[in-house]
Amino acid sequence: MTTIVKAAGAAEFLSLVPRMLGYVPTRSLVMVPFAGSRSIGAMRFDLPDDDPESVDRVAATVIGTVCRLPEADAVAAIAFTDATFAGGNRMPHTGLLRALERRADICGLRWTDALCVAQDAWGSLLDPHCPAGGRPLTDLDLSTANEAGPGDDGGAATGDQASGAELPRIGPAQSERVARALVSLERAVDVLCGPGGGADAVPGSDPDDDDVAPAGGDRIDPAALAAVCALDDLPCLFEDALDWDADDLSPYDAAMLVWCLSRPSLRDIALVQWSATMTAGDEAFDAQLRWESGEEYPTHLAMRMWGEGDQPDPGRLARALRLVRFAAAAAPRASRPGPLAMCAWLSWALGLSTHADLYAEQACAIEPEHGLSEIVRSFVHAGHLPDWAFRRSAR
Repeated sequence: MTTIVKAAGAAEFLSLVPRMLGYVPTRSLVMVPFAGSRSIGAMRFDLPDDDPESVDRVAATVIGTVCRLPEADAVAAIAFTDATFAGGNRMPHTGLLRALERRADICGLRWTDALCVAQDAWGSLLDPHCPAGGRPLTDLDLSTANEAGPGDDGGAATGDQASGAELPRIGPAQSERVARALVSLERAVDVLCGPGGGADAVPGSDPDDDDVAPAGGDRIDPAALAAVCALDDLPCLFEDALDWDADDLSPYDAAMLVWCLSRPSLRDIALVQWSATMTAGDEAFDAQLRWESGEEYPTHLAMRMWGEGDQPDPGRLARALRLVRFAAAAAPRASRPGPLAMCAWLSWALGLSTHADLYAEQACAIEPEHGLSEIVRSFVHAGHLPDWAFRRSAR
């Protein structure tokens, strides 16, 4: 969303930054690009180490990212830090702000301000009258943030960039019901698709073996068999899931999501569909079947994972993220990496890279070298953003 900055001075502008981000950043570098006098968003990066090599590398990456915005002709930089003015009797991170200014000048970007909000004071490099010890923090109002960000329910957003990434609290009884549903679902898949047929197969494809009865003749919950039937039309299931009440997921709905998202071939169908349309999900489903028959997977579908293609509907991504967060929270620990990885990708696609890294890290703590989780972490650590982040929404 474009914010028209009407700040009378640097203090008022700084007070607007949390409103643009939806939180109060900590230990962060925030870049605010402008098209003329209008801000066109805000970007947050981790503050680099203070050594010259790290500073120059980050300055080049950050200004290069701003330059990808076709409308940007100016930029402001703000360092939010735990350091103090009193510690060195000068503004912290001056070297970083100067390096950013040099890079911006080389790239033809107008430099509007270079600010620092430290633990004990704030100041601007462009203020010739700024005291060596900075200006008082009481000048600023950093307590209020924007209306709810992606995936939130409404109300004022508070906390820092990591706030809101905690998984929902799920009671032990609900977790146990989901775990039992997942076991029953897997047994039902074995009955209908053959032993091992659900390991990473796409429902709807012919199993290699004839249907078999469950070992020992144990009765399978009819609800599990009904759930397997729902898996026969994955695009329909994934589309319907966007309208489910995430706060009141039935054990089998949660189990179906966990089961699908734990299988890369099925997870990728959900990823394509939730970031596009049900039609794209149908195409991804067919492409997956053809790929398993030895055909090439379509490049335009594969590139969705890398953040390329048409811009997703952020509301659609946010609904999917809310749903998958509850599925991850309800899943048995060993089954969480898949849903957590989808939480990570959806967060990254929404511009919540800090959340994305936290989810991916949790997944890798359970399953080291988890594929999608490692991909998302590489995106975040390299500062790679989706291509659609640099295009203004048609809405």
